[in-house]
Amino acid sequence: MAREFIVAIELGSSKMTGIAGKKKLDGSIDVLAVVREDSSTFIRKGVVYNIDKTAQCITNIVKKLTTTLKTNISRVYVGVGGQSIRSVKNNIVKNFAEETIVTQEMINELMDGNRAMSYQEQEILDAATQEYKVDNQFQMDPVGIQCTRLEGNFLNILWRKTFYRNLNKCFDLAGIAIADMYLAPLALADSVLTDAEKRSGCTLVDLGADTTTVSVYYKNILRHLAVIPLGSNNITKDIASLQMEETTAEQMKLKYGSAWTDNGEIDNQLTISIDSDRNVKSRDFISIVESRLEEIIENVWYQVPSEYADRLLGGIVLTGGGSNMKNIETAFRNYTHVEKIRVAKFVTQSITSKDADINAHNAMMNTVLGLLAKGNMNCAGGEMDASSDLFGEKKAPASTMDIHRDPRNPNELAPGIVLTEAEKQKAEEEKRKAEEAEEEKRRAEEEAAAEAIRIAAEEEQRRKKDGSKIKKTGNKILDFLKGLVQEPEE
Repeated sequence: MAREFIVAIELGSSKMTGIAGKKKLDGSIDVLAVVREDSSTFIRKGVVYNIDKTAQCITNIVKKLTTTLKTNISRVYVGVGGQSIRSVKNNIVKNFAEETIVTQEMINELMDGNRAMSYQEQEILDAATQEYKVDNQFQMDPVGIQCTRLEGNFLNILWRKTFYRNLNKCFDLAGIAIADMYLAPLALADSVLTDAEKRSGCTLVDLGADTTTVSVYYKNILRHLAVIPLGSNNITKDIASLQMEETTAEQMKLKYGSAWTDNGEIDNQLTISIDSDRNVKSRDFISIVESRLEEIIENVWYQVPSEYADRLLGGIVLTGGGSNMKNIETAFRNYTHVEKIRVAKFVTQSITSKDADINAHNAMMNTVLGLLAKGNMNCAGGEMDASSDLFGEKKAPASTMDIHRDPRNPNELAPGIVLTEAEKQKAEEEKRKAEEAEEEKRRAEEEAAAEAIRIAAEEEQRRKKDGSKIKKTGNKILDFLKGLVQEPEE
């Protein structure tokens, strides 16, 4: 029975993968179990569309992992990705009346101001600090510098609120606690990119089944992130337009597909067999594959910001299932004119496993392995039969809210960690209570101030009234005295 392990789940468009592994002292990972379930009917382009089926699939994966490990699973790590994820730049400025030394509290105010930004139907998953502008100078750490103007430049990673809530709800329905949610593209980047590539500038392209994710790094900072709703399945569907089943089209793509073919090497007389009765011209097949792939590459290159397009000294790094296509590096090189192209077939961590797909080193398991590498909390619960007490009653498993009972400050989290909806709701509740308490305090202070003003006014009015009486009495006494000293008229 495994006593300590980490569990990660990747919700892909074609399959959902659950993986359990144990981290060793030297940083290597020993994979203990891998489970896969078809997800094509309820997850599209990396997004949950059928909550009930997704929750059931998560339950099935956890049960199978539990059976293999002979240990209950208390929590899991989850990857967030898919359609509609995008990055948006944002600037927050703080001006000072006179030269002021920048403090950490000022930096926190800028971060909070950025996190408070509202985007229609979009949820801020993460905020990557680009740099700070202190007067006219750019700084990575401005604390301690004197200035009159402080500007924070941020890259906000957004996702549709509906997708975010659906994902959280699936795990709630499955009764599976979330240890942490990670932005899958960032976890992948940390596992396949080298420090030199991130530092010198590179573009990571994850060629998936339904989507292609583009991440641009420069000076070790994420500069741009986008998910394109095009993937290798689009090539399969185009081939299927030749009047064949998609399963046949997928087989033909894997067997004959090439990202680029020299025109002089194409035999106009050559045909490719579809079935026993039909054939397709090789040139037509090549044209279909290359046309769709060129569209994908064109969209990828469009996503690279112009200010970084000529700074990619680390080149372009390709990964994901689509990167296995023949001549994929040549196709990217011909279109982008970037000479340095690398295919990341496997993660940089040392992984030991008996699973054939992991040992194939075909880039298809890189994301889930990257999520596994991010885990740092033990996900093991008790033994499989240890969930009953002396009376045979089942103990309720820990929930996401139990794990994150105290909401974390998003500004203090490691890059790529996404707050769960339970944490956000708890934080919003605490914020609402604090605002209500502040409002109550303000009203009490206003009422106290009003009461003090009323009492002072009454006192002033009484004083004036008493003063008026004294004045009248004094005048009467004065008139009387004047009457005594006045000589009587003869």
